[in-house]
Amino acid sequence: MDLKDKLLSSFLAFENTVDLDHPVHEVRSEAIKNFEIKGFPSKKEEAWKYTSLNNLQKVDFSIFPKRESALEYKDVKKYFIHDIDTYKIVFVDGVYSSYLSETTHDGVDVCLMSSAFSKPMFRQVIDVYFNKVASKDESLTTLNTAFSKEGAYIYIPKNKMPKKPIQILHLATGNEAALMLQPRNLIVAEENAEVQIIERHQSLTENEVFTNSVTEIFAAKDAHVDYYKVQNDADTASLVDNTYISQKNNSVVKVHTFSFGGKLTRNNLNFYQNGERIDSTLKGVTILGEKQHVDHHTLVHHAQPNCESHQDYKGIFGEKSTGVFNGKIIVDKIAQKTNAFQQNNNILLSDKASINTKPQLEIFADDVKCSHGCTIGQLDDDALFYLRSRGIPKKEATALMMYAFANNVLESVRIPELKARINKIIANKLGVRVGFEL
Repeated sequence: MDLKDKLLSSFLAFENTVDLDHPVHEVRSEAIKNFEIKGFPSKKEEAWKYTSLNNLQKVDFSIFPKRESALEYKDVKKYFIHDIDTYKIVFVDGVYSSYLSETTHDGVDVCLMSSAFSKPMFRQVIDVYFNKVASKDESLTTLNTAFSKEGAYIYIPKNKMPKKPIQILHLATGNEAALMLQPRNLIVAEENAEVQIIERHQSLTENEVFTNSVTEIFAAKDAHVDYYKVQNDADTASLVDNTYISQKNNSVVKVHTFSFGGKLTRNNLNFYQNGERIDSTLKGVTILGEKQHVDHHTLVHHAQPNCESHQDYKGIFGEKSTGVFNGKIIVDKIAQKTNAFQQNNNILLSDKASINTKPQLEIFADDVKCSHGCTIGQLDDDALFYLRSRGIPKKEATALMMYAFANNVLESVRIPELKARINKIIANKLGVRVGFEL
């Protein structure tokens, strides 16, 4: 039985664990029908031309964990940003860990999707927002929707801000030989609300893990959302991350994606600007080695005038790694005075590494300021020689140039402790110790 057939048959068992009378069940049933028709995406599709899921479909993944796993905080502390006090929503093999988590309902709701689905007090928010911006056609999104049950539920009412940032952490223990996880997150920031969120997926063993994640983010008028994705998983872990963002007037949403680990990572990041004077920021740093593969697929849809978007992705690729960047900006005819910027810069450290990059603009308005571009190259030999002539060893000189290359992405990180952590991860990836911070 291949993975698609196993998922379709597993949906029947999944239905026995959920409320069939809940309105969400109709959404799930329609979604599984769409997945049955479409199946897994293939390289025949333009959007998946450079990323294949064939090997993953051959693995006998467990769809549901067979037993719960207990973890001690000391064993997983290093995966948290533990330098600051945060709310924490932690899942172990897809199951919520109350022991490792800290949730709240003190003015804001930081809790679980399962609670939001089951409790009447959350029904109105679910009815208004759940599955309203996520794609109904993208096959892996519909698969996640069909099995949507658990994940992070974050609701920030009007004029509110959580007392501290929020961490969402998904841990895989390796109790299963191969495990598939499908977390579903819903983040709603109402008018003039503000929130900072850090998300991480982490496998704790060398057993294979395939995570198919979907996150919906809604930013109402004047809302501010900072979302940070830290992707530094084991080499046996694969992640497909679908994030959909809907913004209203004067809202600001920033998503930073740091991709350093994992065997295969696919980030689908979709911004929909549904108002005026909106600001959207998409930034990323990717550092890969060995046979790692990371694919960034972005979309910013400007549907109203007087809005801005800024995309800046940096990639460093060594050994036999592969990078993909496919960014699209759409400017509707009505979206005059749009200011959209897109840039993808890449450095190849090995003649066996590769990058496929395709920035795209579709502009239907005539009074806009839009630009896009990409570069693929190697380190500047003259600059490297200059640093070495000042007594800096080659390895450290190379790292210094790498840090400078990534600096304009890191400088917009608003949580100092997270910035320090990313600096350390970059240093580890480059195999050096540095005595400075960006």
